[in-house]
Amino acid sequence: MSNLLDSWTVGQDKVIRVGAAEAVFTSLRNAIEGGKIPVGARLDSEASLAQQYGVSRSMVREALRSCNALGLTATYTGKGTFVIADRVAQDLKLGKYSARDLVEARPHIEVPAAALAAERRTPEDVEALREILDAMADEDDLQHWVLLNAEFHATIARCSGNGVFAGVLSDIREAMADQSNTLNLVADRRKASDAEHTRIFNAIERGSAQEASRAMTRHLHGVECALVSIVPGGEK
Repeated sequence: MSNLLDSWTVGQDKVIRVGAAEAVFTSLRNAIEGGKIPVGARLDSEASLAQQYGVSRSMVREALRSCNALGLTATYTGKGTFVIADRVAQDLKLGKYSARDLVEARPHIEVPAAALAAERRTPEDVEALREILDAMADEDDLQHWVLLNAEFHATIARCSGNGVFAGVLSDIREAMADQSNTLNLVADRRKASDAEHTRIFNAIERGSAQEASRAMTRHLHGVECALVSIVPGGEK
């Protein structure tokens, strides 16, 4: 790993253009898939990688989390992160759930939750969702945006007034955050997600259950299409 930056240089202009975490992720992924970092190799520590790339440790952590999600690396407490494959896995690893788990389950949870939220939302609920959207629009840090994204979806579930929906969203929140982080690094979903979230919010604010259902369905379909684009054989 000591000569990684010599063989795969990420210039300052690229770091600014695509973001620090994206640049680190792209560099590591290409180095692994290109054989510069072989299967079985142990990656340098977060602190060392951060120094090599000239970024913060949180940026390195985001990149490593996405490498893990794609099945390229695995992190073991007290031992470090190791390369376990030189190609993307058939399904993303998102903690105790997989991307396939989320794709199959979320429409049955979040679409009806959005509809109920449109019917039952209070002025305070609408304001809470508006504040989250405004914060997401102004957020430059991907990690913070991912957390706000998870909060947006969890808040809709709470606004539905259905404790089951709220409980399920709470349970899968970490997996959703990991998925969102990876999609934004790999498939650049943030701009599309912001627009989709706005349509969901507008429907809930207007009190239209039908429009809220439709907007959430389109959003989740967009997420699924992004996953298909990065997972081999995902289109089958």
